[in-house]
Amino acid sequence: MVVVEQKVLALNGNEAVADAVKQADVDVLAAYPITPQTIIVERFSEYVARGEVNTEFICVESEHSALSASLAASAMGARVFTASGSAGLALMHEILYVASGCRAPVVMAVVNRSFSSPANIHCEHTDSMVERDSCWIQMYVENSQEAYDSTIQAFRIAEHSEVMLPIMICLDGFTLSHTLENVSVLPDDAVRNFVGKREFPLVTNHRGKAVPFRLDFENPITIGSLDLQDYYFEHKRQQEESMRRALEIIPQINEEYGEISGRRYGDGLLDAYKLEDAEIATVCLGSTAGTVKTVVDDLRAEGVKAGVLRIRTFRPLPVEGIVRALENVEAVGVMDRNMGFGGHGGAMFHEVHHALYDASNHPHVVNYIYGIGGRDTSPSRIRKIYEELREIREAGRVEVPVRFVDLRE
Repeated sequence: MVVVEQKVLALNGNEAVADAVKQADVDVLAAYPITPQTIIVERFSEYVARGEVNTEFICVESEHSALSASLAASAMGARVFTASGSAGLALMHEILYVASGCRAPVVMAVVNRSFSSPANIHCEHTDSMVERDSCWIQMYVENSQEAYDSTIQAFRIAEHSEVMLPIMICLDGFTLSHTLENVSVLPDDAVRNFVGKREFPLVTNHRGKAVPFRLDFENPITIGSLDLQDYYFEHKRQQEESMRRALEIIPQINEEYGEISGRRYGDGLLDAYKLEDAEIATVCLGSTAGTVKTVVDDLRAEGVKAGVLRIRTFRPLPVEGIVRALENVEAVGVMDRNMGFGGHGGAMFHEVHHALYDASNHPHVVNYIYGIGGRDTSPSRIRKIYEELREIREAGRVEVPVRFVDLRE
């Protein structure tokens, strides 16, 4: 395939997502506004009002209703999108599990934001981390370009016959959602050809007939029925197997998209930066990676063997890839933009530390809690993290495993 000609638009992250959804030929969008996500559905409502899309736009009374409507539409065979974040995502909590259990490939943009109380509308990753075990694929983007590209890829991933799971595209509130960037946009026909029409795996209905997996009055099947001790466990295991298969499908779609756009995000799961010979490294999610890469460049210029691993796909967690990427690193700082109250560090620290526990080269791992409530983390402060990692490497031990960045004690 050949990289297609693209135009560059000045878009913030929310607008980039809305434009991607427009091009993906979505059938239904159910929406309820919440800051800092609102721009996505507002912009898309303008497309609906102008007749630029053939989409049923459903204004609902809550986020719980938004995901309920999305689930119902998806079960009927529609391509579906919604968006939320923070308290809105929390209100969806029950239906998140229903949607994944019904194997509904809903695509949702999650604009990450803190929870109250105290009231705060700025970025942290607590809202989506709370839902990491709801069997939704989770992808975290670094910039608005990736928000656009990942939203397009999300429909292919979620609707793939070997996956059939919902997916969250997570972008940092305000840092990405409201910040203008240059975004290269594909032509409409290129996106629609890439995404294609939604296809349905075949299942056998009660009449013994092979029918598409969707609700159809002419070919009835049951989705989301009562499922007690007999088979519930097995069906949950099927969801886990689909997550495993997504580890293979996501890189394939990342590569296919790269062939038409010229843009690839690592292998689709992990984005490793200058890790080949790194002695110290950080692990992070989202927009922070851009700043960290700049610091790594500066350190490399000074002769420091530093690197960074950005986890793009947090669910399913690419455990083997994490171990390979960090196999030669001696000290690792895991940067969490969430807090595990009463636990031992943030959510990603638990996951990465666990993944590295049995690695042949067992690096020293330390957790850095940062950016809570939208607090800025400057390049100079990130440099201090790398200085501490150098000290840990030289000392050969971690004395304080969980540390708080720029916190007034």
